[in-house]
Amino acid sequence: MDAGRRVREALARLPVATEILPCDPDKADTAVFCEHYGFAPEDSANTILVTAKTGVRRTVACVLLADSRLDVNHVVRKRLQARRVSFASSMQTRELTGMEVGGVTPFALPEGMQVWVDARVMQRERIVLGGGSRDAKVIVPPAVFEHLANVSVIDGLARPAATGGTGN
Repeated sequence: MDAGRRVREALARLPVATEILPCDPDKADTAVFCEHYGFAPEDSANTILVTAKTGVRRTVACVLLADSRLDVNHVVRKRLQARRVSFASSMQTRELTGMEVGGVTPFALPEGMQVWVDARVMQRERIVLGGGSRDAKVIVPPAVFEHLANVSVIDGLARPAATGGTGN
């Protein structure tokens, strides 16, 4: 089953209102998407996979607003208890999730994968996330994370880009 379909099925099981927004695959990358479809970056959220390279090797999905930078060198590395961490490559992301970059979302991830959500995401009225493929986005209230397994909301996981956050 393709990732987009898995995501739609996962969303259908949630007790919150969700909307699927068709998207031109050539306009799926966040900055281009926001500009073309008229969404503010602070209402769009990216799902980025980060992998521990030392210690217990595991991958987490980090959700942060598009106007932010993931604090991978401090917060993420410390929470993963690893000396070295790295962003998953496009190929690793596809292998782990079945999703293409530009469509990665916290819905329908592999069972047991942790999802870390920056606390600023929870302050928005609604957010736009990947839809599992580059041809769709999902619009949801941040309360959706209360209904997903393996989710932790973390203060300071990301920083507004203007303040010089690290990573991403």
